[in-house]
Amino acid sequence: MVRKFNKFEEIFLITSLALMVALIFGQVVGRYVFESAPSWTEEAARYIHVLQVWVGAGYAVKLREHIKIESFINIIHGPIRKILDMFAVLIWFSLALFLALFGTILVWDSIRYGQVSPAVQIPIWVPYLAIPLGGLSMTIRLIQQLIEIYKTDYSKENSGGESK
Repeated sequence: MVRKFNKFEEIFLITSLALMVALIFGQVVGRYVFESAPSWTEEAARYIHVLQVWVGAGYAVKLREHIKIESFINIIHGPIRKILDMFAVLIWFSLALFLALFGTILVWDSIRYGQVSPAVQIPIWVPYLAIPLGGLSMTIRLIQQLIEIYKTDYSKENSGGESK
């Protein structure tokens, strides 16, 4: 199941990037060649990009590619390092869970009010759905990281601070 989820994220991010580039290219060609371009392409590209950012945030957690300051933690070794790593992930987990929960409330409120986007005319909750999906994706990945940190033996570290 995890492999399928990983593959889905990768395929989604690649496909949506290609679609976004095609929409923006069409917008540029329309403006400069035909002197008229449909407004929906710009709005659709914007919503696709927002979705990419939120889905990509969860994917970056999986790859451990988010920016974080490790200078202080890298000088600490052993069980204290494990506690600090778990504490940092728990704080991040709380933020991601907050985003998932309150993003869901935002989506429900948008459904209730029935607002639609100006150009594409889709319900506005569709692009807003990226927030709880991204938050949920990050919470799942952070739970996986917590389990990994818990299972790692921090007493067997090399000199670079990396766990074996």
